[in-house]
Amino acid sequence: MSLQLTSSAFTHQGTIPARHTCEGANVSPPLAWSGIPPGTKSLALIVDDPDAPDPAAPKMTWVHWVLFNLPPTAAGLAEAVAALPPGTGEGTNDWQRTGYGGPCPPIGRHRYFHKLYALDVVLNLQRPDKPALEAAMRSHVLAEAQLIGTYQKQRA
Repeated sequence: MSLQLTSSAFTHQGTIPARHTCEGANVSPPLAWSGIPPGTKSLALIVDDPDAPDPAAPKMTWVHWVLFNLPPTAAGLAEAVAALPPGTGEGTNDWQRTGYGGPCPPIGRHRYFHKLYALDVVLNLQRPDKPALEAAMRSHVLAEAQLIGTYQKQRA
């Protein structure tokens, strides 16, 4: 069985509910995973938007959430997760803070990539940003899974 990442809030390629965005409560969606490969010592999660600022002319990837050292025994994260599983580390998003920052696209419909990585190591990091986490994960990824949601602001 391969690594799988799902959400009960939206389907793969489906619309992320406003509750999980800047137009709603801005809380993290529920996430569930399965198929953790043998030898997994930790999991990492990166949520980002490669369509920033405009999907018609993207200039950067905006990072919404960075988590690492999730225990492989965890089966997911609850909606609006307040207490992360023991041992989980938080990285810095592009708002220069830890924690979840929901979709808030300035223009058009953006894609939000929820990427889960199974790693053969527990990482020794202090509040990494996405590039630092990716560098630390290099050559340690056993498997990865992706869940893509989309969102376009309802209000101008």
